[in-house]
Amino acid sequence: MMKILLSGCNGKMGQVITRICANHPAMKIVAGCDLYDKQLSDYPVYAKFELVQEQADVVIDFSNPNALEGLLNFCTDKKIPVVVATTGLNEKQKDMLKNASDIIAVFYSANMSLGVNLLIELVKKAAVILEDQFDIEIIEKHHNQKIDAPSGTALAIADAINEAVNIPKNYMYDRHAVRKKREKTEIGIHAVRGGTIVGEHSVIFAGLDEVIEFKHQANSKEIFVTGALKASQFLLDKPAGLYSMKDIFNHE
Repeated sequence: MMKILLSGCNGKMGQVITRICANHPAMKIVAGCDLYDKQLSDYPVYAKFELVQEQADVVIDFSNPNALEGLLNFCTDKKIPVVVATTGLNEKQKDMLKNASDIIAVFYSANMSLGVNLLIELVKKAAVILEDQFDIEIIEKHHNQKIDAPSGTALAIADAINEAVNIPKNYMYDRHAVRKKREKTEIGIHAVRGGTIVGEHSVIFAGLDEVIEFKHQANSKEIFVTGALKASQFLLDKPAGLYSMKDIFNHE
């Protein structure tokens, strides 16, 4: 039985993972941590990590970037591996993950969907073949409550493309203020916010007289929970280090 400490347990994603784990025979949430520390489920909830008394095998984080420092301090002190599924981390916070990974196993992905991460791998291969003759544009769509734009996943896709191509490209977020033709060294990144769209990412390779499009659409939040739980199981026997979905793909 894998014992889980759930960070951000009272948020929307936290409640989804709580529901799924309640019916999972091999996983149990033993405690939660949330600034809104009301007990909504059958496990205790704490406002601060230092108040947690239960023993856990892994921490899963679906909270807020502002909680990251306290989370990592707790995990490194207790030597507990952690799956960070929180989005919108800045570069300083990503450096915190790297520093923590010197002490414990840390799993981080800008998107916990297995499908999105497969999309990224496919797009990287396409970029190597098409970069010289095709323009690359990324369009992401999310619900009207999402705060950050562009999404962390859109940026992760762009970063993956840049790692794969021979000549790094610049990110163009807004074209209306620049009256000039599109440059070959650009990756256009566009954000759409509306309604209850869970998440949609399209990568367009536009060439002479032909267009190739890769697309992933999330229809529920459960796909992110599935990925996080898979990542948790993957981490249990791993030494200190920084891991991602790529490691799961290579492992399988």
